[in-house]
Amino acid sequence: MAAKEKLEAVLNVALRVPSIMLLDVLYRWDVSSFFQQIQRSSLSNNPLFQYKYLALNMHYVGYILSVVLLTLPRQHLVQLYLYFLTALLLYAGHQISRDYVRSELEFAYEGPMYLEPLSMNRFTTALIGQLVVCTLCSCVMKTKQIWLFSAHMLPLLARLCLVPLETIVIINKFAMIFTGLEVLYFLGSNLLVPYNLAKSAYRELVQVVEVYGLLALGMSLWNQLVVPVLFMVFWLVLFALQIYSYFSTRDQPASRERLLFLFLTSIAECCSTPYSLLGLVFTVSFVALGVLTLCKFYLQGYRAFMNDPAMNRGMTEGVTLLILAVQTGLIELQVVHRAFLLSIILFIVVASILQSMLEIADPIVLALGASRDKSLWKHFRAVSLCLFLLVFPAYMAYMICQFFHMDFWLLIIISSSILTSLQVLGTLFIYVLFMVEEFRKEPVENMDDVIYYVNGTYRLLEFLVALCVVAYGVSETIFGEWTVMGSMIIFIHSYYNVWLRAQLGWKSFLLRRDAVNKIKSLPIATKEQLEKHNDICAICYQDMKSAVITPCSHFFHAGCLKKWLYVQETCPLCHCHLKNSSQLPGLGTEPVLQPHAGAEQNVMFQEGTEPPGQEHTPGTRIQESSRDNNERIARQPDNQEGVFDPKEYPHSAKDEAHPVESA
Repeated sequence: MAAKEKLEAVLNVALRVPSIMLLDVLYRWDVSSFFQQIQRSSLSNNPLFQYKYLALNMHYVGYILSVVLLTLPRQHLVQLYLYFLTALLLYAGHQISRDYVRSELEFAYEGPMYLEPLSMNRFTTALIGQLVVCTLCSCVMKTKQIWLFSAHMLPLLARLCLVPLETIVIINKFAMIFTGLEVLYFLGSNLLVPYNLAKSAYRELVQVVEVYGLLALGMSLWNQLVVPVLFMVFWLVLFALQIYSYFSTRDQPASRERLLFLFLTSIAECCSTPYSLLGLVFTVSFVALGVLTLCKFYLQGYRAFMNDPAMNRGMTEGVTLLILAVQTGLIELQVVHRAFLLSIILFIVVASILQSMLEIADPIVLALGASRDKSLWKHFRAVSLCLFLLVFPAYMAYMICQFFHMDFWLLIIISSSILTSLQVLGTLFIYVLFMVEEFRKEPVENMDDVIYYVNGTYRLLEFLVALCVVAYGVSETIFGEWTVMGSMIIFIHSYYNVWLRAQLGWKSFLLRRDAVNKIKSLPIATKEQLEKHNDICAICYQDMKSAVITPCSHFFHAGCLKKWLYVQETCPLCHCHLKNSSQLPGLGTEPVLQPHAGAEQNVMFQEGTEPPGQEHTPGTRIQESSRDNNERIARQPDNQEGVFDPKEYPHSAKDEAHPVESA
């Protein structure tokens, strides 16, 4: 059953590719020049080509047929191709009969065939060919009436009966006329089928639009026609034909530079129409998807597909190519100019793919550095991919500066490559810090501050690079050539890469400053208080050699509580609101309890969870899991929106839901 479904999916794409190729040919077809060539040729006296509007009508009929072939349901499309195949087989049968009659007239032998070996060989070959054609026609049309397709065998039967050669010519023409009448009868009997199909299709479209709307109709057609795969296959066929036509006309092998130029010019030849440009866009999207999937597989193996079975990536690169092609008028350029511009656009696409690879690798590499995984192969794969993402964008920016004149688009490529290298450098630095902490006996106390400063440094560099790109684009727009698309791109780049980055960075700074001020306002526990408390930090599950005391009399590490306060201003255990010391009247050396409505109930439940007289001791905790939690919480999250992320604070989320279990 699965094989049948796969075969149907392949047929659904393969049978629709010719319709897009026909649309592409019709777009390239210049009716005026074609009509002029016809007038200069021997067909100028033909009444079919004496009027230009006939050629225009043929042009429009071709568009209609292409759209019909593209939108037909799969069952009717298969049936139409079977009818077309039957017509080709009938034509092949009549070609065999005509060639046989022509050869008999050439040799002019009218005697019995068994007396002439050459005549017998010609007859046997023609008879076998005709039998094969008849059998195939009956199989394709699913009928046992094989005589319906055997009219082209009449000349062979006449020759077997020793009919004169002149009469055999007449019989051959009669066979052709008889077959033509059969085809006309079949077309006449099915004349209303296209009308009925169009009527039923219109009725279904109206029902879908009334019930679900136009958007649902568009999505349904998109999925049924498999538009991305369809256009990708169409473009790959064009590209393969272009490569084949080049090598079939060349005898000597091409050099490496020649092959690179051939690759670019072939791509340029295959994006000269809107249909082929869409095919290139979807092809680039699938290539980007394959590269990103391979990147994740290289980092995580088969677990990458188990954790993330649907990777909806790759469309960003395709959309980028489409926007740049439309903005630069790619399809209107000559082949050489188009190849040169395509090289720049493909550089931008490659830079986008590298950035997407970094988005995949960054959390995996940091998680690997913070974990206790000792697998050298995993660490080698992570570090090697990061080194590649560090070196290759820089090398690509260097090559662009060497071979191209600097303008706004090239500056975007170079800035994107530089930003990718900076981000990889920051990721590697944090990974090294995690590994250093792993080999230490005790965790680094100010690790989150170091990570924050590292992230802040390269994000500041990203902001400065984006600001320089915007400034260069604005100056080029003012003093150079102004375009609407260029202005829109500058505006979008300014909003997303400058304004939003500045806004998020400032918000993150304010959140961190408020958290630091709150921590400084809390009293520090003395040595006697820690000995009396005799417990571990409820956030990281580690022993407390130093701690701060919340207004609700709970003890936490200052660093752990600071990370908690980045996202909310309540106690991790009882959810009391934490205020600065200036807002708490009467707060001295002893903490003041500020419970909320449910705090007393939580404390009573907490006291009832253990027998009286039993104290909390560090040995009662699971030290093995606490080490893992401390390593994970040591990472400074880049939560600039101020929204709590359970993935970044796994134990904090647990404490928030069940404050007593972690007490």
